[in-house]
Amino acid sequence: MKNNYLNMIGLAYRARKCSLGEETIVKDIQQNKAKLVLLASDIGPQTRKKLTDKCKFYEVPIEIVDDRETLSHAIGKSHRVAIAILDAGFATKIKSLLG
Repeated sequence: MKNNYLNMIGLAYRARKCSLGEETIVKDIQQNKAKLVLLASDIGPQTRKKLTDKCKFYEVPIEIVDDRETLSHAIGKSHRVAIAILDAGFATKIKSLLG
């Protein structure tokens, strides 16, 4: 069950329905493009606060998932602590897999 949501993140990334990087994610949240934001459990406190505050203000769902290594491995990049899902279908499926 746990790997299924990671596979969906990988599919969303390959379909170019993800955004990476703190500034890009904040911009996508503000422009109502982000449908779901995934944060690594070991994200820094300042980044966590910034992204959770933006998500609450703009009413974007946010999920705390595995550590940064697992999240980064799912998309084939290194040192990624946050991923924004830009597609409603992928976001719904990932939320259902997370429970």
